[in-house]
Amino acid sequence: MRTMILSLAAAATLAIPAPALAASPIEGLWTNPKKSVVVRVAPCGPAWCGEVIKANAREEAKAVKYGMDELEGERMLSGLRPAGANRWKGQVYVPKLGRKVGSTVTIASRNQMKVSGCFMGIVCKTQIWTRVG
Repeated sequence: MRTMILSLAAAATLAIPAPALAASPIEGLWTNPKKSVVVRVAPCGPAWCGEVIKANAREEAKAVKYGMDELEGERMLSGLRPAGANRWKGQVYVPKLGRKVGSTVTIASRNQMKVSGCFMGIVCKTQIWTRVG
């Protein structure tokens, strides 16, 4: 009888849904300063990633020029892990270079995030992306 009660209790515990992952300020749709690319930032494994879900014709043409098949579907941000309050470190893909470089993403406000990338720690660029919607 005791075994049956423990089995029922274990089954009831397994039936309780796990709480949803807490939303992060980095999650959502973001666009670059020229509003030519839209990136969806979402969890991917133990980190956060950003995939291009929309790119205008000019950006697609530039991507092809730099050796890509297409920009849409490309993972622009990867391996982003928390590195302080409203700050993540990972990598950003730079089509012009055809490679990923170290990146820091910082939430500047609810609707703006600063995306910085550095190649070999010497050549760095920062953009302010805006939340879409």
